[in-house]
Amino acid sequence: MIGRERLDVGSSQVRQQASNASNEGSVMELGLIGLGKMGGNMRERIRRGGHTVIGYDRNPDLADVHSLKELVDSLQGPRVVWVMVPAGAATQSTIDELGELLSPGDLVIDGGNSRWTDDEKHAAELGAKGIGFVDCGVSGGVWGLQNGYALMYGGTKEDVARAQPVFDALKPEGDYGSVHAGKVGAGHFAKMVHNGIEYAMMQAYAEGWELLEAVDSVTDVREIFRSWKAGTVIRSWLLDLAVDALDKSEHLENLRGFAQDSGEGRWTVEAAIDHAVPLPAITASLFARFASRQDDSPQMKMIAALRNEFGGHAVTAAE
Repeated sequence: MIGRERLDVGSSQVRQQASNASNEGSVMELGLIGLGKMGGNMRERIRRGGHTVIGYDRNPDLADVHSLKELVDSLQGPRVVWVMVPAGAATQSTIDELGELLSPGDLVIDGGNSRWTDDEKHAAELGAKGIGFVDCGVSGGVWGLQNGYALMYGGTKEDVARAQPVFDALKPEGDYGSVHAGKVGAGHFAKMVHNGIEYAMMQAYAEGWELLEAVDSVTDVREIFRSWKAGTVIRSWLLDLAVDALDKSEHLENLRGFAQDSGEGRWTVEAAIDHAVPLPAITASLFARFASRQDDSPQMKMIAALRNEFGGHAVTAAE
C-alpha cells in the first residue's frame, strides 16, 4: 500500500497545483512511463506547470504506481500516456502492453529516441485499436528541468492538440522550443537530424581543442575557449559546456578518449544515403567516434566531456 499512499498524497498535492494554475491554460492528467535521468525531471517540470502526472518506473523507489495496469487504472479516460523508455525492444514491449490495457480514444506519446520508421509501425498498431499516437523528439538532457525541453512532435493535428498543454509545460519559456514537425515519425526524424548536427558541432570543437593543445606556443587553451564565449561566431551552449568541462579538468587528463554513438547518428547517415543527401561533416563525426574505440583519442576526451556535461552521459575514467 506504500505506492498507493504515495500516489494518493502526490495526486492531491498536484491537483491542488493544477487548480491554482488553471488560469494558465488547460489542465491535464498524464501517465508517464520511465522516470530515469530525463523522465524524472520531465515529471517534475510538468507538475510545476500545474498538471497531474502519475509515473511508473521499474525502479519502485521512483514510481507512483508499480505496474502499467495500475497506471492505466489510475487515469481518467480518455487517457494520455507518455512513454519515456529506451528505443527498440523496451519501447516495443511497452507499446504492446499499452495496446492491451488502453481503450479507444486514448492517446500514446513516445518521447524516447525511437527510429521514425518504428513510429509509423506503432501508430498503425495502436490505430487499429482506436488509440492515437504522437511521436516526440525531446532535447534538453539533464538541464531540461531548469531550462525547458526542446520538443519536435509528429502526428495528426487532433492528437497533437490533445497533448499540447503538456508540450507547453515542458518547452522553454518564450516563442521557440517546440514544433509540430509533421506527420507521425516527423518528430523523431527531426530529433535525429538535430543529433546528427550535434555530432558535427562537437567534433569541430574537439578537433580545434586538440590542435591548440598540440602547439607549444599556445600556453592556455582553456582560456582561449573561454574567450570565445563572447563576440565570436562560434559561441554556443556547447562551447559554454566545453569550458565547464575544462574547468573541471584543464587538459581532460581524467578522461579516456572514448565516446559512444547513439542510434540517431547512424540513422542520420543511413537516411542521407537513402535520400542521396551529402552529409560529409556529420558522417565524418560519426566515423571519428568509431575511431575512438581503437586508441585513446584526445579529440574523444572532449566529445566525452561534452556529452557528460549536457546529457549526463557516462564517461570512462583514464587508467
